[in-house]
Amino acid sequence: MVASPAPSVAPRLAADFTMQRSGFHLHARLELGAEILVLFGPSGSGKTTTLHAIAGLITPERGYILLDGRTLFRRDDASGPIAQRVPARRRNIGYVFQHYALFPHLTALENVAFALRGPTGRATAAAWLERMNLAHLADRYPHELSGGQQQRVAIARALAPAPRVLLLDEPFSALDAAARQRVQCELAALQREMQLVVIYVTHRLEDAFAVGDRLAVMRDGQLEQTGAIEDVFRYPATQQVAEIMGVPNLFRALVTEVGPEGTVLDWHGLRLNAPPHAFEVGRTVTAYIQPEDIKILYPDRPVMDAVQHNVVAGRIVESSLRPGMRQLRVCLTNGHEIEVRYPAYTYRPLNLQVGEEVRLSLRKEALVVISHAHEN
Repeated sequence: MVASPAPSVAPRLAADFTMQRSGFHLHARLELGAEILVLFGPSGSGKTTTLHAIAGLITPERGYILLDGRTLFRRDDASGPIAQRVPARRRNIGYVFQHYALFPHLTALENVAFALRGPTGRATAAAWLERMNLAHLADRYPHELSGGQQQRVAIARALAPAPRVLLLDEPFSALDAAARQRVQCELAALQREMQLVVIYVTHRLEDAFAVGDRLAVMRDGQLEQTGAIEDVFRYPATQQVAEIMGVPNLFRALVTEVGPEGTVLDWHGLRLNAPPHAFEVGRTVTAYIQPEDIKILYPDRPVMDAVQHNVVAGRIVESSLRPGMRQLRVCLTNGHEIEVRYPAYTYRPLNLQVGEEVRLSLRKEALVVISHAHEN
């Protein structure tokens, strides 16, 4: 889906709070409009704790949570009184838990109706089951439903009371690929139709790209970087973010020359040209290049201008076929391995088998240098 811009001056949901739990310190600062923000990071980074605080299931030490101008929580001093705390049931926030949390003794219809009040509750619940293509399963119990069906019941239950915010904690982790794709499409359509503020927790990058507008990367209780998903993936702000995102071909190099034409790096004996950066000579930086941006050179053809920079030699140590793509792992002359990926129909005249020597071009324009390298 097309990435939404960052929220305007008046975001729908704004939160800035801190928490301390058993030596773990969390500081979450988020601003969202009507969009899907993906909280991404490894287990234990604070993603679920952030959702629980916004939902009102736990109370932060200090900070604030605002929704459409309404204060859901405020405490200015961790040692002082809580100025405002709206109970979870009155926050108008829907929550889909990782394992769905459906009541096993209630049918699908009864599970959805449980979240509703008043005489029209069952009718509204039935309408939501119809919307989620589950009307024919209204009388079945959770154990009689597939994982994807249970997930859609859980989403229907969360949306039936017409919340302003929807929180999803690893919602598709137990689904197979086909069911995951169907539910993701339904979620994206519902968000657009209802103009919901959605926070979606996952540790799967594929899920983030499938449904998200923006990405917030968390590590050790801190938000490391927030932005459009493609921007964060292609231009991580730090080495830690790149590692969390699983960015391939990440390496450390020494800055040897700087100038208006570009930056020269020494990667353990390989001289690489990168775009201009304001680095000082002698600094160690982190750099990477996407596997698709590495070009394989034909030995019997002249090197074109577009690939004349950063020509390196290596030997293929691994070759694998993916849907529509061929992936190589090449050991370079400096002893480091690099991943190369290209459409399966290209380079057919070449003998790209394990053990063969190849020449590669690490395109200068595609070489990304991260300014904040992590020092050992």
